[in-house]
Amino acid sequence: MSEPGRVGILISGRGSNMVALIDAMRSGAVRAEPAIVISNEPQAPGLELARRRGVPVAVLDHRVAASRRDHERRVIETLQAHRVDLVCLAGYMRLLSPLFVSAYGGRLLNVHPSLLPAFPGLDAQKQALDHGVKVTGCTVHLVDEECDHGPIVLQAAVPVLEDDTAETLSQRILEQEHRIYPRAVALHLEGRLAVEGRRVRLAAV
Repeated sequence: MSEPGRVGILISGRGSNMVALIDAMRSGAVRAEPAIVISNEPQAPGLELARRRGVPVAVLDHRVAASRRDHERRVIETLQAHRVDLVCLAGYMRLLSPLFVSAYGGRLLNVHPSLLPAFPGLDAQKQALDHGVKVTGCTVHLVDEECDHGPIVLQAAVPVLEDDTAETLSQRILEQEHRIYPRAVALHLEGRLAVEGRRVRLAAV
């Protein structure tokens, strides 16, 4: 049997999806090893949550880098030093450049709180409420150079209730993010994602 895949997780904040991924790996639900958690924010609460779970962490503050390119080189070097096979963005509030995407092309996943291509970017839950949609949800997708744009791997629908606020809707969407993100990671590491243009087909075992 091959060695478990090694996953790097990039965060900027609380890291709830990071926790869901690490816990899925630790429980055996996803056959992988959390190799490193990297944050561009030194005070990100997710760093302590990762430490408590015994995962190595690195703080690479983008504000002290000479340039965006220099910052991304440092992130890439750290991922490579930890022999990362797959990179997962978990509330990472930085748009990745072509430099980064080319380094990990096809091996970059992100989760977004809407049914893409609807409501990309910030405040997707508020966008959904403002637009008056009856159903929204979350999407795990492969990352390309554009914001919330790459091929879609998995989605989950969440109904919008009449009395929803951005906070209540966000919480119910987050529950689904925690469910489908580990599943998408498992499918990727099992080699079951076949990308055909913008479509991702799930190959049989």
